[in-house]
Amino acid sequence: MIEWIDILTGLAVVLAVLGIVLLSMVLINFARHALKIPYWWALEKKIYQKAVTEKPQEEKRMSKEKGEGVTFNDIFMFMIAVPLVLLWVGFAGFVIHTGLNNAAVLENIEAYTTLIAILGGPALLIIKDALDVWKQEQAEKTAFYKVKAQAVIDYNDANQKQAQMIETKAQDHEHKSGGKK
Repeated sequence: MIEWIDILTGLAVVLAVLGIVLLSMVLINFARHALKIPYWWALEKKIYQKAVTEKPQEEKRMSKEKGEGVTFNDIFMFMIAVPLVLLWVGFAGFVIHTGLNNAAVLENIEAYTTLIAILGGPALLIIKDALDVWKQEQAEKTAFYKVKAQAVIDYNDANQKQAQMIETKAQDHEHKSGGKK
């Protein structure tokens, strides 16, 4: 029977390998952008150019307008924050599951809860920050829709005033001309 320590060790090794692979990919991409190295891994330059020119113009324009790019925060979230939160949740679930099925785990529960607490502190801060960012995005959306709704109201009000003014001027003109057209 495989013991839980072997499972945790295997999980740690897999996560470490994935982290190294992800880190190397990020460093290669960063170096390529910093040194402005072309896509040397493409078979031919024409293949890359063809792929770039076949993109719809609207998509290209939208990505430039958004100014999207990989930032340090994106790298931090994907390399440290996401694995930490997943490890914390996974380890807590694993301890609960094995604790229900194995009395030896319950004997050492203090050590496990300490480890869960150590992982949980930073994980909870990351989750709180992610929720704060989400709240900020929702507040920005709400403010945008309020401004947009007010603009529609102002536009409709201006149209109505303009229509009334045109009608008033037409009536004044009709009265001045004596009803003749």
